[in-house]
Amino acid sequence: MGLPRMREPLRYNAFSTYLRERFGKRIRKIPLDAGFGCPHRNGPGGRQGPGCTYCSNDAFSPSSRPEPPPLEEQIAAGIRRGRRRCNAQGFIAYFQAFSNTYGPVPILRERYDVIRRFPEIRALAVGTRPDCVDGAVLDFLESYCAEYEVWIEYGLQSASEETLLRIRRGHTVAAFLETIEKTARKPNLKICVHVILGLPGEGHAEMTATARLLAGLPVHGVKIHHCHVIRGTPLAEEYLRGEVQPMACSTYVSCVCDFLELLPWQITVQRLVGEAPEELLLAPRWDRTKAQVLEDIQTELVRRESRQGARGPGVSYQGSGFRPSHPDPKTQSLRK
Repeated sequence: MGLPRMREPLRYNAFSTYLRERFGKRIRKIPLDAGFGCPHRNGPGGRQGPGCTYCSNDAFSPSSRPEPPPLEEQIAAGIRRGRRRCNAQGFIAYFQAFSNTYGPVPILRERYDVIRRFPEIRALAVGTRPDCVDGAVLDFLESYCAEYEVWIEYGLQSASEETLLRIRRGHTVAAFLETIEKTARKPNLKICVHVILGLPGEGHAEMTATARLLAGLPVHGVKIHHCHVIRGTPLAEEYLRGEVQPMACSTYVSCVCDFLELLPWQITVQRLVGEAPEELLLAPRWDRTKAQVLEDIQTELVRRESRQGARGPGVSYQGSGFRPSHPDPKTQSLRK
């Protein structure tokens, strides 16, 4: 995540800062397409599912393509690029495109084990859905923790059941919470959650409710995106019919700051603004670069004399509506 170039210390717990402190060197992510699909789009027997209304994997996963190169080539190219552009000295292998636990464990192992051929890889990050992970997958991911820091990234998008239905997310908040519970029993795994602000039908109350839910869960990171309207998606059809009104940049900045104020400082912020290819993006069309939006967020927090967690710690883990069926004191320590 690019950071605003300001002398004022950052008012949020940036993931880049965490990585420098954790590894003592500059670490970069390498986005990878391992050829996985999505259970919500490609069901058993080749059945085509509806998919999320906003989803166009080409828009948010630059590594994705119809026939991705071998993983060895993707990783080697990512290492060269990171060294050239920012003198990176270590890398995170980020299995990003689609749902990267959608397959039997032997297939997962075959693809993930490619990272072992690159000593520059220091961590593993896996993007997936909460309805695409079971105990066997978690055991498999935990097996890498002896050699790598392992992050599992779950797409939630919203804590509103109504919103999840409207965007055809294909899972419930309850399913997400159940998966977080199972993952938290693996204390060596780190959890990051993706959310989208400005989804259709959501206002300030729904977005802050999502922040309050995350504030009470044993998660280690968050990625916050603004809602993109991408050509060729069902959301684009709603937008063209005038049924969806994207957020203005100033509104988004204010909402992000409200969101951050509710998150405990211990949660690392891995992203604060989304990006999409110009040729695919219908809306919103902000007259601001990503770096400028990040500066706007920092400036607004400074103006408020506020920071991440200022209105926290929010609801407690046990008081968030999350009811673990097997309480484990280890999950409490994840937030420390």
